[in-house]
Amino acid sequence: MLNGIFVFLVAGAVLFAAWQGNTHLLNEAWPESAKAAVNISIGLIGAMALWLGFMRILRDAGLMASLARALAPVMRRLFPEIPDGHPALSAMIMNITANMLGLGNAATPFGLKAMQELDRLNPIKGVSTNSMALFLAMNTSGVAVLPLGVIAIRASMESNNAGGIFFPSLLATICSTITAVLVAKMLEKRKAFAMENYANTEPEPEQEASLSDGIKGMDEAEEIASMRVPFDPIRSLVSGAIGAALLLFLARFVWNLPDLSFLDTFKTVIDAWLLPLLMASIVLLGFCKRVKVYESFIAGAREGFDIAVMIIPFLVAILVAVGLFRASGGLDTLTAWVAPMTSLIGFPAEALPMALIRPLSGSGAMGIMTETMSIHGPDSFVGFLVSVMNGSTETTFYVVALYFGSVRVRAARHTVAACLAADGVGIGAALFWSRLFF
Repeated sequence: MLNGIFVFLVAGAVLFAAWQGNTHLLNEAWPESAKAAVNISIGLIGAMALWLGFMRILRDAGLMASLARALAPVMRRLFPEIPDGHPALSAMIMNITANMLGLGNAATPFGLKAMQELDRLNPIKGVSTNSMALFLAMNTSGVAVLPLGVIAIRASMESNNAGGIFFPSLLATICSTITAVLVAKMLEKRKAFAMENYANTEPEPEQEASLSDGIKGMDEAEEIASMRVPFDPIRSLVSGAIGAALLLFLARFVWNLPDLSFLDTFKTVIDAWLLPLLMASIVLLGFCKRVKVYESFIAGAREGFDIAVMIIPFLVAILVAVGLFRASGGLDTLTAWVAPMTSLIGFPAEALPMALIRPLSGSGAMGIMTETMSIHGPDSFVGFLVSVMNGSTETTFYVVALYFGSVRVRAARHTVAACLAADGVGIGAALFWSRLFF
């Protein structure tokens, strides 16, 4: 799908520029866009290394396993057809937990493992079960607690409030996840989506090998999930004292604020305290659990450096394609055409490319978000909105294709409908919460 979008943007830009007689503008646009992509990637290295370093501390402190234990009762209620103790349930819990913490390197292996185990319970091979549909709908609803990657990009672009998207993103992803669950549960009961309607008269060929064989990153993911790190009593006491002091200073900060509404006070506190308090909390948690905080941070920061360098080709491709389309006048024409429709709900037409790209490609969405912020500014409403959208939604079609393809599911039943419903609500919720918090 991204191939078609890239071809459309580049070829469409040249055609539109030729029609308008301004092809010379394209010669000015592509060098600037390519240069901007590299500059953004270089500027991102520090912020990405910083936050992935902190995420590594959380990982080594065993937070993923702790969250998984907390989620287990909820997941058992959502998936009552899965027997207690079945490996499918534990793999799904670990996948959702990894997504919540932004640990994509662990989330994908667990997701593939979960699909394999769910397929073992599947009475009609090749047809999505209710559990598969619900799991994918939840997975693609953008379950996220810490959108640190987006915060890092905003910080690298010199945003005055890089962490301001934290609560809007969290609230938007909660809305989309609830929608995913409700729609999946509602549609699975409809006769039109009954599994028997999709049954094949010819039996599916038996798979010769376990689909978990050779899943890249599975060993590392299982190692992360198995971490059980107890608290050290003395270190916990020291960290508790520091935490109490921080809360006292926070209370003093709130007390000295001018007379503001509750929402304005909340936003002021978040702007000033969220990221510093998050950094201190992560370091203190690692200290309490005897994590070698410095060494752990360095290991995570190395991953951040590698990621920042790795995304340069993706950013160059997207930013040059969009830059050409913008220089040709095609983007302005498209924006003017859809503006009357999007304005009815208060949705900026400039954010429409993000809404269209996000379900298709993570790298493409990152490029569109970055390009939008570079044009309008990270602290503009459009820049804020696309950041919240990117931090609270997921690459729906990629995830569905990857996970269903891994177990040869040919009939998705109501899965895509539930996923798209979650996407739509997620985008609408991102708009609502962005207007409230911006």
